[in-house]
Amino acid sequence: MRLQRLMWIAWPAFLMAGVLEMLVFAFVDPQDMHWFGGQPLSLSREGVYTVAFFVFWLVTMASSALTTLLAMSPFELNRCPVAVTERPADCARHHPP
Repeated sequence: MRLQRLMWIAWPAFLMAGVLEMLVFAFVDPQDMHWFGGQPLSLSREGVYTVAFFVFWLVTMASSALTTLLAMSPFELNRCPVAVTERPADCARHHPP
């Protein structure tokens, strides 16, 4: 289930990072980019494309992860992951009758 959730997060984020990459660099030339202090970037075009893609992927993964977290039911979030016989006292309320 965790691997499936990871794919719910990573795969759409990967696709959207690719779309963002195409949209941004259709209008922006990496050689014209500068740091906030005015210094030109010391990366090649391919380096800027690569770094930007991974930044876009991380941002869209964070968005997808937040959506997945908010879609979880209260039962999934509050259940005790420890076996019934090994649960600490604070998980006692979840013991079966």
